[in-house]
Amino acid sequence: YQRRVRGGVDSTVLAALLTKALGPGRVLAIHIDNGLMRKNESTLVVKALKGLGLDVKRVDCAYRFLNGKTWVHVDGCKNAQLSDCLNTIVDPEQKRRIIGDVFMHIMSELLNDLDKDKFILAQGTLAPDLIESGSKLSSSMADTIKTHHNDSPLAREFRNAGKIIEPLRTFYKDEVRELGRELNLPPDIVSRHPFPGPGLGPRIICQLDLYPWYLENYNDFNNRLNLICCYHRLRTTQSQMLNSLEAQLSDTKREFLISLKNHPRIYPVLLPVRTVGVQGDGRTYSYAVAFSCEAGVQVKWDVMSHLTKLVTMLCPNVNRCCYVFGDKIDGPVRDITPTLLNPGAISRLREADNAAMEVLRQHNAMKLISQMPVVLLPLHFDRASRHDPSTKHSIVIRPCVTNDFMTGSAAVPGKDLPEQVVNDIVTAVSGVMGISRVIYDLTDKPPGTVEWE
Repeated sequence: YQRRVRGGVDSTVLAALLTKALGPGRVLAIHIDNGLMRKNESTLVVKALKGLGLDVKRVDCAYRFLNGKTWVHVDGCKNAQLSDCLNTIVDPEQKRRIIGDVFMHIMSELLNDLDKDKFILAQGTLAPDLIESGSKLSSSMADTIKTHHNDSPLAREFRNAGKIIEPLRTFYKDEVRELGRELNLPPDIVSRHPFPGPGLGPRIICQLDLYPWYLENYNDFNNRLNLICCYHRLRTTQSQMLNSLEAQLSDTKREFLISLKNHPRIYPVLLPVRTVGVQGDGRTYSYAVAFSCEAGVQVKWDVMSHLTKLVTMLCPNVNRCCYVFGDKIDGPVRDITPTLLNPGAISRLREADNAAMEVLRQHNAMKLISQMPVVLLPLHFDRASRHDPSTKHSIVIRPCVTNDFMTGSAAVPGKDLPEQVVNDIVTAVSGVMGISRVIYDLTDKPPGTVEWE
């Protein structure tokens, strides 16, 4: 059996399971470095897998992935068209499909090199992968939330042709961890935080300019956000927008908004980027709202968490809310740093991710949360001169708590994660060259997915 291994919990558990079932020497673990791995990740993965006694082959394919293409269906066109290269793509779903299909092409070539009659591909697909990819294996009515690399169109062709086995495809993450413990895998592997199959690809929000995502009613929408956050001061005024908001408020929601008078003033703003979310059983591709306060104030994180839930309920165009560290953002955000999947953006995120993870390790805080994606946004806050180009990026940290990864809660600072840890992460990430602001994602799943794309 040829087993594709990224080094995560699912793939490592499957490799150990196959080795136990088939015996040593009959499983070859393939680790494909797609150029989107974390800092030193591939070296550490191969070392860990060899430490388990597995036969491991590492394949470096960064150039192949970044220049990869696939066939995609474009709105209004009957036939599929060949996409542009991955390193020129903005659309998140196209990025995922290209990465998934390039994976499968490479695996097919490796099978042929190894003697395809003697090897079969196994992959650690889980139930949530199929559910979020809209696979018919999970439901005949499933909606695609995001295409997982192990359930891309080409992966489905391989599956239908009997070229792939997926022993874990009915399992959820907590069940896979239990299986890993039954197989006596080391605790640091069994409890390892998940890392997406496409690597850092979905964690780099690609965008070239402001206007593709710019709402026509942007000012009205920001006025509505300000009305929600300043309801305690504005509720005695007369306006159609206030009447509309009042119609949506229960007594409990109204009391909460009035209670914001006891919190330092919160400045909300709609960010000019879109993120993937899930509401009901369907995919959303909507906007993120950023909250901020004046520098130096004490933020009440339980209040911010409650406000996030309320805003995503009251605003249909929003599937995510976050808090921006630093001084208040008093006005629209219009500075976009043109961003694609290129070595510069990948390197910047890799350094920021490494800085954040190192703080978690130093505080022994990995065990406190289930996962913490670190995301690169094409937003340059506080640009000194309008005559200079936008060159910086902002970083989102997304600590969350979950068992099965189908639903989950944002980790609340001071409750799920010590505030000192959060502050140290902000300091460490802010010290990475080219970072404008650090942002904390406060959104549960649903309405936000764990990943931003």
